[in-house]
Amino acid sequence: MSAQPLKGLKVLDLSRVLAGPWCTQLLADMGAEVIKIEQPGAGDDTRHWGPPWHEHGDERVAAYFLAANRGKKSVALDFSSEEGADIVRRMAAEADVLVENFRVGGLEKYGLDAASLRNANPRLIYASVTGFGQDGPYASRAGYDYIIQAMGGMMSVTGLPDGEPGGGPLKVGVAIADIFTGMYTASTILAALHERERTDEGAHVDMALFDTQLAVLANQASNAMVSGRDPQRLGNGHPNIVPYQPFTASDQPLVIAVGNDRQFAKLAALCGHPEWAEDERFATNAARVANRDAIVAKVGAVIADQPAAYWLEKLLEAGIPAGPINKITQALDDPQATHRGAKQKRGAGALGPVPMVGSPIRLDGVRADADLAPPALGEHSDEVLSDWLDANALAALRDKDVVG
Repeated sequence: MSAQPLKGLKVLDLSRVLAGPWCTQLLADMGAEVIKIEQPGAGDDTRHWGPPWHEHGDERVAAYFLAANRGKKSVALDFSSEEGADIVRRMAAEADVLVENFRVGGLEKYGLDAASLRNANPRLIYASVTGFGQDGPYASRAGYDYIIQAMGGMMSVTGLPDGEPGGGPLKVGVAIADIFTGMYTASTILAALHERERTDEGAHVDMALFDTQLAVLANQASNAMVSGRDPQRLGNGHPNIVPYQPFTASDQPLVIAVGNDRQFAKLAALCGHPEWAEDERFATNAARVANRDAIVAKVGAVIADQPAAYWLEKLLEAGIPAGPINKITQALDDPQATHRGAKQKRGAGALGPVPMVGSPIRLDGVRADADLAPPALGEHSDEVLSDWLDANALAALRDKDVVG
């Protein structure tokens, strides 16, 4: 199989910030041609979300933008003008997919809504990404990841328990609702494309950050529905598995993740206390969850006697999942990350060589990395728009600030 199975797919990207761009970056990694439409002069908001900045010649862009926009061609086009909207409509008539994340109804006044564009191109997969979806009492609200994490329950189970120093709800360290929504959107687009092969009809994909956040609560949502009670924050502990958390060795913490009773028996033996595995308080995972504090204290007291490197060697030899708590720079420089080619510096466009984390996707052993690095604003305007405009028309629109 090709590492770019979506080669030949045309994607029009009217999204910005993270959820939509994350979706289209994934499609670009797999070979799709992604044309990113941006407002002249400003572009995607995240171009300005710095520091830190990536600078090359006269170009400067925030590192945030680089994370979600590789593989795309940037066209600076003001579609709030009739001329700009007409060009987008013409582009959409030849596209396979369009991704947008405007408020519900926000594109209708430009004739760029799903109904209008699908009427002109019935095969178009039109994906709308919003905070709360196309209908419901909150449909008109703007949706930001932080608000969604708060409203969607994620913050209620993230952080230290109330009453402990620093206790209280916390957001996840990355925009997890945005990222997961982008991934769900890409998956749904691929399903719609598959269905189009059978029906020759496109679809309107309706993706909401709030819906996604509820879905990715996973076991925590299931715990709440089965028990009828709200899960509590456990810091770095796990609500359903014990011991499954950091322990502090004599020099630094490490994570030990015991996933079953067999692994726990090995851990008990490694700690010099094989009798723990026979103790009715600890013999089964359910018993360990019920007696969490007692067994965590026992394991913690033993781990504290030796440095982390000692325990990591012993734990991994015994087949007990364990690992260090790396900083991001350490994770990117880890031997496994190096072997897998995670940290890259690629590109020869207007932004020069760009540092980025490579795609995690591999097909038949080949990484699915987009050919293009993240673009400068309007870097591909002439190249792309020359398919719809002659040189004089393009120059005239540039004079009117419709094209940048």
